[in-house]
Amino acid sequence: MSDTVFQKIQLVGTSNKSFSDAAANAVARAHQMGHQVSWFEVNEQRGAVRDGKIDQFQVTITVGCRVQ
Repeated sequence: MSDTVFQKIQLVGTSNKSFSDAAANAVARAHQMGHQVSWFEVNEQRGAVRDGKIDQFQVTITVGCRVQ
């Protein structure tokens, strides 16, 4: 049995719908970039406000990518 090694990559996902959607967008983008994403951690949540209303949800995540 071989040991598994992971690389950690930090990304910021955004969404105009929810924090959950922002995290999902970041994970999907990491996958599109060719990374083998195995897990993620939420590091920070924040949002942008425009004209007194929530304009954008932003989530900083760290994804764990399996190293070949």
